[in-house]
Amino acid sequence: MFSWLGTDDRRKRDPEVFKTVGDGLKKLYKTKLLPLEEHYKFHDFHSPALEDADFDNKPMVLLVGQYSTGKTTFIRYLLEQDFPGMRIGPEPTTDSFTAVMHGDQEGLIPGNALVVDPRKPFRKLNNFGNAFLNRLVCAQLPNSVLESISVIDTPGILSGEKQRISRGYDFAAVLEWFAERVDRIILLFDAHKLDISDEFSEVIRALKNHEDKMRVVLNKADQIQTQQLMRVYGALMWSLGKIINTPEVVRVYTGSFWSHPLCVPDNRKLFEAEEQDLFKDIQSLPRYAALRKLNDLIKRARLAKVHAYIVTALKKEMPSVFGKESKKRELISRLYETYAEIERERQLSHGDFPNLKRMQEQLQGHDL
Repeated sequence: MFSWLGTDDRRKRDPEVFKTVGDGLKKLYKTKLLPLEEHYKFHDFHSPALEDADFDNKPMVLLVGQYSTGKTTFIRYLLEQDFPGMRIGPEPTTDSFTAVMHGDQEGLIPGNALVVDPRKPFRKLNNFGNAFLNRLVCAQLPNSVLESISVIDTPGILSGEKQRISRGYDFAAVLEWFAERVDRIILLFDAHKLDISDEFSEVIRALKNHEDKMRVVLNKADQIQTQQLMRVYGALMWSLGKIINTPEVVRVYTGSFWSHPLCVPDNRKLFEAEEQDLFKDIQSLPRYAALRKLNDLIKRARLAKVHAYIVTALKKEMPSVFGKESKKRELISRLYETYAEIERERQLSHGDFPNLKRMQEQLQGHDL
């Protein structure tokens, strides 16, 4: 197992010294984890290889929500100024993924130009094709908030008849790609409409395994009375509990994140306190960015190790000459048994294993 690593006992055992945590993680990934991933075709199954920009970039905040929940307005409120390409309205106005980042001059960088810039952590988004890249843009502007963080605005998630319209790319897969790399995921809900559409449910499930990064904002809460707000809050918690299957309750911030006067001022103190708590959470991201990157690298290493065990076990069962295709079909159909055997023999956690159905689908197109 893992014989490609070699058994050179002369390898240095003295601890290496790095100037930053990012440099250390970068070196560890390139020398230890990346060779394992390449040998066992990890990138074809799970996630593209990490690049230098993934370790060096500023903390990122991903905003997700149905259309007209106030995502773009939230960014404007956070930055205290407009940003290039900003559009606000009651109907779906944001049909693109917009990375709002710091720059010396205001401007927009289109998706195809953005994914070839080695200084930006978006190069691997090239794999989603032109249909997606035409819906990707980077808005740059000089702003003190953006000196510490970057914000990703996403297209409004559709509901009802609107969600039948095809986007032309795998929306949930793109969000999952971002979820692996951002430091905070903020789900925005409108206090007036809490119906969670099928597409939104699919998106939240795609963010599974990233619940530690997730926060919820119940926005536009100043437009309803206190008694109704209590009912809406309870309904939101009940709906989220059915989708996010974790023992911990997701933190929900209630308020109205825009610069207009409050329609119903009764809960002003509550909204101000919630706003301060949320902004403190966002302000803390640069301080804990290195720890987040370490945590994500450890999660990736655990998945890569399990993936290597799975591939090794399947290859061991394959015949050398005849009956390869029939044996492959049999192994894929009995993959759950392979999972159980590896889990038992290697004393691994069931939570470290990739989704069974998805793994079976991916194995169909690979030569074992």
